[in-house]
Amino acid sequence: MSGAGRQNSLQDKLFKIKARFEELGSLMAAQGEMDAEAYTRMSCEYAELEPVVETIRRFESNQSELEDTLAMLEDPDSDADMKALAEEERERLLAEQPALEKNIQLLLIPKDEADEKSAILEIRAGTGGDEAGLFAADLFRMYQRYSDLHGWRFETLEASETPIGGFKEVVASIQGRGVFAKLKFESGVHRVQRVPETETGGRIHTSAATVAVLPEVEDVDLEIDEKDLRIDTYRSQGAGGQHVNTTDSAVRVTHIPTGVVAACQEEKSQHKNKAKAMKMLRARLYDAERTRLQTERAADRKSQVGSGDRSERIRTYNFPQGRVTDHRITLTLYKLDRIVAGEALDEVIEPLIAEDQAAKLAELAEG
Repeated sequence: MSGAGRQNSLQDKLFKIKARFEELGSLMAAQGEMDAEAYTRMSCEYAELEPVVETIRRFESNQSELEDTLAMLEDPDSDADMKALAEEERERLLAEQPALEKNIQLLLIPKDEADEKSAILEIRAGTGGDEAGLFAADLFRMYQRYSDLHGWRFETLEASETPIGGFKEVVASIQGRGVFAKLKFESGVHRVQRVPETETGGRIHTSAATVAVLPEVEDVDLEIDEKDLRIDTYRSQGAGGQHVNTTDSAVRVTHIPTGVVAACQEEKSQHKNKAKAMKMLRARLYDAERTRLQTERAADRKSQVGSGDRSERIRTYNFPQGRVTDHRITLTLYKLDRIVAGEALDEVIEPLIAEDQAAKLAELAEG
């Protein structure tokens, strides 16, 4: 599409957004016989459009002021002082335009309805034996510290430990606004290259762990029929097989139609374990449906930050060289210690978000 075509397309979109915003305002002002559900739906749409319309108005005001300034510069009756002021104003307005236009475009990107949600974090040791389990524990602590730095609530839901302090598998809930938007690009295979503590010859080993970040959902987001569930109870066990307690408090929930399973044994109460297992199950079912819809919409096209497939290798942590490389955007940072401590993880996450926005903006322009 040519530059003029893109501009016309953008103008058409802006006109339709303003028209819809005004229509909603009129409908809500004269609600009459409108039912509460319809009014709530309209007010939510109105609230979502409001910041977009405000930005559009600032953009249009900039354009209008620029036209007035250009007219003043072209006016033969304007004196030298007025033209000098107009020239300064022209430069200021022209400098503001790209940022205003980009802000509008970013606001026009279709929203991922899951972005504002909390998240379920799942980490599983992959290839590499005991070292993979220790790396899984390192990743778990990295996300825990990162959550603390952002003021999010971090709670372990399920953990299967190894005898030497690692994790075969660990699941946590991260509560906070916009958690999923920040962490969704962490899903995939994380690889570590380092000399294990148990290695006497000083050889570098490569191990891996798989991270899955799922949007956390409530009952209202996903209906689950009780008759579709099989709930089993069993005696909870800790690392190495020792019993944690002597009652059948651990709970395993199976969603029969899909075969999706979630289990929890962290609590002494069977009721609490069931509640946590259901939280994990809802997240896994919601994520499966969300992934299916995204795959249908995107067909075979992948964004530059990758598909989010758990089987896709996304990042390497090289301890001897102190570097972290994200393979999706060929980003390398020599800040491994600070990234693993959660302090500099945003320096990896923010470029991934920016790359995703750039890809969506390109699609928007094509549309």
